Amino acid sequence: MSSQQDKNMLLTIIGPKEILYKGEVSLVQMPGKMGSFEVLYNHGPIVALLETGRIKIIDSQRNRMMKDITGGVVYVRDNNITIVTGRD
Repeated sequence: MSSQQDKNMLLTIIGPKEILYKGEVSLVQMPGKMGSFEVLYNHGPIVALLETGRIKIIDSQRNRMMKDITGGVVYVRDNNITIVTGRD
């Protein structure tokens, strides 16, 4: 039987000058061009455009945080989530 820790994903948010966030998460909710959506463990691979808005992150310790972005692109594959944003 797997533990909750085994159901985490690696999230990396990359801005124009630096990495804005990197860590293990259990949920990420993003402002997509076609509406808000979330990614959970074992989500299928996707590439999607993001609107200006807030990313909701639930980390591996169940802490909730928000990150503002000015649009971007998200790439999800094999429980790795990479967001590239224009936020300074």
